[in-house]
Amino acid sequence: MKDNRQFYINGNWVNPTTACDFPVINPATEQVIATISLGNSTDVNVAVSAARQAFSSYGKSSVEERISLLEGLLKQYMERYDEMAHAISLEMGSPIDFAINAQADCGKGHIKSTLAALKEFEFERQLGNAQIVKEPIGVCGFITPWNWPINQIACKVAPALATGCTMILKPSEIAPLSAQLFSQMVHDAGYPAGVYNMVHGDGMGVGSAISSHPDIDMVSFTGSTRAGIAIAKSAAETVKRVAQELGGKSPNIILDDAKLSSAVSRGVRSCMSNTGQSCNAPTRMLVPVSQYQDAIEIAKTTLASVEVGDPAKSGAHIGPLVSKDHFDKVQNMIQMGIDEGATLLAGGVGKPEGFDCGYFCKPTIFTGVNNDMHIAREEIFGPVLVMIPYADEAQAISIANDTPYGLAAYIQSESPERAQQVAKQIRAGMISINGGAHHYSSPFGGYKQSGNGREWGEFGFDDFLEIKSISS
Repeated sequence: MKDNRQFYINGNWVNPTTACDFPVINPATEQVIATISLGNSTDVNVAVSAARQAFSSYGKSSVEERISLLEGLLKQYMERYDEMAHAISLEMGSPIDFAINAQADCGKGHIKSTLAALKEFEFERQLGNAQIVKEPIGVCGFITPWNWPINQIACKVAPALATGCTMILKPSEIAPLSAQLFSQMVHDAGYPAGVYNMVHGDGMGVGSAISSHPDIDMVSFTGSTRAGIAIAKSAAETVKRVAQELGGKSPNIILDDAKLSSAVSRGVRSCMSNTGQSCNAPTRMLVPVSQYQDAIEIAKTTLASVEVGDPAKSGAHIGPLVSKDHFDKVQNMIQMGIDEGATLLAGGVGKPEGFDCGYFCKPTIFTGVNNDMHIAREEIFGPVLVMIPYADEAQAISIANDTPYGLAAYIQSESPERAQQVAKQIRAGMISINGGAHHYSSPFGGYKQSGNGREWGEFGFDDFLEIKSISS
């Protein structure tokens, strides 16, 4: 069992001011695999003081210096890439092949795309008689989730480092091992003391201290909309900038000219990926009423090929949900769907056969769903798909937009022009047509209650910069 009780503050691994042990559970075995200590406001104060002091020099560093340091961080990451993948697999139950090919790849991808953006970014330009200067905002506070742990860490930390900011990170206490390893990488890359700091903790003890801290200039949060609202309220007292990437209930519109078999199959598999624990998962499948029964049969056949398995073993299976609390939440939502009168096509409550231990969940599909049901409106964050019939294209667009969220949307069509026309009518920040992949250089973020601001690539720089106009 690993002892990860220390925090990374001011260039050193330090003990918490007050010991508060917290077990890290492997969700596949329900066994304790590590122990961290939950920090408090005093630990945050120490880390913020270090970051504030470091900003006085790092905020004035040259682009060339920051490029060199980021290149060093990328080198450290690649040397310990497999270690990162295994840490993620252990802490949140990601199957090892998925952890290697998708989860851990995010760290590499964000550092590389940040480097590419930094080498081309224009921090100063002339506009008429004014010199427009973009300067680092200052000390940043990051609160990151467990579902794509290094993805959310790297897509915040890398652009902050690139723009000259200093920071304090609170990773998820449920999946902290990847953050522990990443912090050592930052140290080994040679970043000056105080530029990057990491304190373990929960939302009440460390998250709230970060969001309300008067010496933190901006907060970037990824997580639930409920928690995002609380963070924004807390941050308002000090008028700090707040960037948020929150929940989603993304529609997957299968138009009547799509290749039904491949469109439905792709949609089912995408929804189940990462055991459904992705904010941008296509969880609402919208199908023409004339093709609905055929789509149901395709979905049922596809789901039968989705295997649940041990995350330590190689393969294309899905793993467990991240924790007992989250397992219970997903189970309650599945039961709610049954109680609301939706038809359970496959899956349901309980664990899959043969999985008495671990937080494994049955891959589940509901049919006969309308968009007023809780399972169609609330983020379940598990391997649960709802299939909703629609009469025509206009109704499909209406259903797609009838949600408090607006993170992502998916469109399937054999007509590129038609798909583009539909895409422009969807109130969401990211649209995928026929399985088009989202790249590390593209902006990530959403509309409405899915948050504000954008991350990834050059678009991730804006939240970390202030704009100054110098006229002469």
